[in-house]
Amino acid sequence: MRERRKLIVVSNRGPVTYGRDADGNRTESRGGGGLATALRGLVEQHDVTWIANAMTDEDRVVAGEEQRETILLAQDPGAYDLYYNVAANPTLWFVQHMLWNLPYTPDFDRHAWVDGYRVVNATMARAVIAALDRDPAAAVFFQDYHLYLAPEIVRRERPDTLMSQFVHIPWPEADAWSVLPPDVRADVFTGLLANDVVGFHTHRWQRNFLRGCIDVLDADVEGDVVRHDGRATLVTAHPIGIDTVDFDALSDRDDVRERERELVASRPEQLVVRVDRTDPSKNIVRGFRAFALMLERHPELRGRVRMLALLDPSRQDIPEYADYVAAIEHEAAALGDAVDLRIGDDFARSVAAYKQFDVLLVNSVFDGLNLVAKEGSYVNGRNGVLVLSENAGSSEELGEWAVNVNPFDVSTQADALYAALAMDAAEKHRRAEAIRAHLRTHDIEEWGALQMADLDRVRSTV
Repeated sequence: MRERRKLIVVSNRGPVTYGRDADGNRTESRGGGGLATALRGLVEQHDVTWIANAMTDEDRVVAGEEQRETILLAQDPGAYDLYYNVAANPTLWFVQHMLWNLPYTPDFDRHAWVDGYRVVNATMARAVIAALDRDPAAAVFFQDYHLYLAPEIVRRERPDTLMSQFVHIPWPEADAWSVLPPDVRADVFTGLLANDVVGFHTHRWQRNFLRGCIDVLDADVEGDVVRHDGRATLVTAHPIGIDTVDFDALSDRDDVRERERELVASRPEQLVVRVDRTDPSKNIVRGFRAFALMLERHPELRGRVRMLALLDPSRQDIPEYADYVAAIEHEAAALGDAVDLRIGDDFARSVAAYKQFDVLLVNSVFDGLNLVAKEGSYVNGRNGVLVLSENAGSSEELGEWAVNVNPFDVSTQADALYAALAMDAAEKHRRAEAIRAHLRTHDIEEWGALQMADLDRVRSTV
């Protein structure tokens, strides 16, 4: 049996969110995004205090009450808007996914960085310090790009605390960070190095971070350890897995089966599926253009193959995201009935589509990992083929069995879609079985255990 540990998990969004039903009673539901699901195993296996920001009006009410296992922080609305909608998204997100159109954007917003990102990070750091006052032996596990500054604040107050941070999005090479002013990019790297462990999904992102520590901070790097400002930080690469037990159950859920029956009743001979957020990093527009080009090159497929695009609206308060939705809808309209575009949050429909695809298209510009590639491949019951961007982190694991594409080459993507549709049954079966076997072995439980093993590794050297 694994040792139960005391952990403080810190993230922008929490594991639950609160609301009110029609009768005015408080309701509780699983938090949005994949992070709550990814960390659920840690919550079940360890004694976890989770610190996050209040997202709803009812969350803010809860934030004013006595809290224990989940601590919600009611941030100043103006500071939170600057933190989330300007500094974290799109600034950091666009830097790390290399999405900026540099001749025109960005104009760095120092006000958002100082009065938004720094303020919210400081508030969360103070909440961590208060939690450590109650339980000094707990380890702290920061999550993702929203919290690059908080670890250094905690470290100054609690120098002996064991701390780790996992970055779930890509880490670009050092030149990409020159979009940010020198002091700001130094703050990002220095903040992360206040942790004892920094984790990424792939060796590619790990290598970029290690090289960046040299270029940005002139830090000493030896193997997977960075030495800077009198401290040593272990930098690791562990791709997150999926909860295979959970997805086995999801596949048989009534609402999934109902949507699958609807899909089967109207599906063409072959079905290309994509499941994404409406984020520019997902490369949806080029995916539509590649599908259109495939049909132009192979007109015999018209009427026999259709693309089903299930898209979850994302960050529509940010102009770049709203503009991208308009571009998506424009490209879909040009395809006519060759594409079935649905924008909305319907996870049951997504799982049903996972089960039914002949080709799953994941052509992201860059992704830290991309769980759709894993979830869809695991659930699929037709030996469907994965067409996968070489810039998706999951390509490091699954690329051997996928049809790999460059996300900027529409012509090659069109050829890859055709190759996947035309692949013989035996080869499809071989690839699909290999991916499923890999996912069963390298699941979410393994990822959680590896995070704890990293903490043990650094603790043993203290």
